[in-house]
Amino acid sequence: MPTKSSKTDMLTLDRFEEACEVVKEVTKETKLVYSAYLSERTGNKVYLKPENMQMTGAYKLRGAYYKVSTMSEKDRKKGIITASAGNHAQGVAYAAKQYGLKAVIVMPTTTPLIKVNRTKNYGAEVILYGDVYDEACDKALELAKKEGYTFIHPFDDATVATGQGTIAMEIFQDLPVVDYILVPIGGGGLAAGVSTLAKLLNPKIKVIGVEPEGAACMKASLDAGKVTGLKSVSTIADGTAVKTPGQSIFPYIQKNLDDIITIKDEELIVAFLDMVENHKMVVENSGLLSVAALAHMKVKNKRIVSILSGGNMDVITMSSVVSQGLIMRDRIFTVSVLLPDKPGQLSQVAGVIAKENGNVIKLEHNQFVSTNRNAAVELRITLEAFGTEHKDKIIKALEVDGYLPKIVRTSI
Repeated sequence: MPTKSSKTDMLTLDRFEEACEVVKEVTKETKLVYSAYLSERTGNKVYLKPENMQMTGAYKLRGAYYKVSTMSEKDRKKGIITASAGNHAQGVAYAAKQYGLKAVIVMPTTTPLIKVNRTKNYGAEVILYGDVYDEACDKALELAKKEGYTFIHPFDDATVATGQGTIAMEIFQDLPVVDYILVPIGGGGLAAGVSTLAKLLNPKIKVIGVEPEGAACMKASLDAGKVTGLKSVSTIADGTAVKTPGQSIFPYIQKNLDDIITIKDEELIVAFLDMVENHKMVVENSGLLSVAALAHMKVKNKRIVSILSGGNMDVITMSSVVSQGLIMRDRIFTVSVLLPDKPGQLSQVAGVIAKENGNVIKLEHNQFVSTNRNAAVELRITLEAFGTEHKDKIIKALEVDGYLPKIVRTSI
């Protein structure tokens, strides 16, 4: 294992080259994946950098392992501590295991169970504290001071950012003519590393940061010209739910990031569905930011790489996202019709739906919608369709047959 680097703590080409060699000891080679589906939809050549396929399920292993490799033996023996919403936690825990070090990880209480358990499985002690990353970080700093641990910041650390930036080197090795790189932003470590190295390798390349609309701390900071904290954050992209970006890496962002795109949560939901159905890949919401951002790009015929930063999503969240995605794409919908309470009515409605190739998922029969049951009972039908056009066709067929269908809120 490498010893402490003698170079200064800066994001330089020498340090990036050193980091590239070091991280090879623990990372998988995540070759770019060409997406015919996303390319056709956007009018560009879209490639995916699948860091969700890393051993720990995210790119964070790069920065954590490189950071530990540069630490002195004295600092390692103290034990290491960090705060993380999950992916950095696993990276640090894995790095600590490789070096035989004690690791303490403070995670927000809202962290998905899969991330908590995987961090524990690497041998780390996990402490759940606070509702968001920033509160967990304050607790970790408190414990570091009290217990004498060496603190490793998940993003506001030039060495950690250098490790993350090795992704850019691999992108250039696979696609030297890349025009754009889309990179998710939480605190900014990944964006700082990737954008800095990308500009060192080719100043003409455009690096675009992508943040959740409900946690756009970097955009607020760039707009203000200084690091600016948000009062609160609200997003399903838990891995990027950060109130305040990194202070030390902010100048690199200012210098090397070309723009920022913000993404609504509902865009992440349909992006998840796209990745599962078209690429058979599970990508967590934070990692989907760079996929959702493709629809916001005002360019054509460009070579674009979207970094899929992680894939650690628990199955309950996954189930909810899939369900909501199907609803938003009009693949699942519920329609209400009023029928006379007499035999044969249900079969007639079913016949209309079957003729239009609609697939019934669920039926609800409410006889108490009216005090006059002979006049009307309510039938709620949850259907599967191919999309909006097919849904509209089914609704139209019901109308033509004399029913008065009403779309109601779908719950599956």
